Amino acid sequence: MRVHVADHPLITHKLTVLRDKNTPSPVFRALTAELVTLLAYEATRNVRTRQVEIETPVERTTGLAISSPRPLVVPILRAGLGMLDGMVSLLPTAEVGFLGMVRNEETLQPTTYAERLPEDLSDRQCFVLDPMLATGGSLGAAIEFLFARGAVDVTAICLLAAPEGLAALERMTEGRDVTIVLGALDQKLNEKGYIVPGLGDAGDRLYGLV
Repeated sequence: MRVHVADHPLITHKLTVLRDKNTPSPVFRALTAELVTLLAYEATRNVRTRQVEIETPVERTTGLAISSPRPLVVPILRAGLGMLDGMVSLLPTAEVGFLGMVRNEETLQPTTYAERLPEDLSDRQCFVLDPMLATGGSLGAAIEFLFARGAVDVTAICLLAAPEGLAALERMTEGRDVTIVLGALDQKLNEKGYIVPGLGDAGDRLYGLV
């Protein structure tokens, strides 16, 4: 498993505003999209391309285009949905699937309650969107779900991660082609399984309490 922490002043600045408990939901949503676009730039560094021939106003030349099959972007509902616009703004030709997962707040174990994905992901590059890598349970289950469908490599984009979650994810994905791109690696998990200092519940801050 490869881990890349995107160390950039703009990313740190946007994360600082996201962490502030006084940041309202509309600003939180807008900044999340902006931040994900910056992270997606790093996450798509190894996206597959093919050589194409084009004609400029001056002469014929060759360039690169996204290869087929197209990459698949998979937000984990519901909080991952707030990251989708920022991702597809950078990769508009990607297909989009969805995974609905919920964490039991007592056992901290994930449960899949919905999915909308192609049955066959053979030879597909997949990009999973999940704001918070806390215990690693939900993200690990989502990644395994994609590999079971035939995906060949999976990149996860997270705003924040805890060291405990990264360690758990590395154990769960051993032998898999997995990359994790982070805005920041935080200190730890607290007794409730929340990232410290973190930014609270990303879903609640994006959409409010439901």
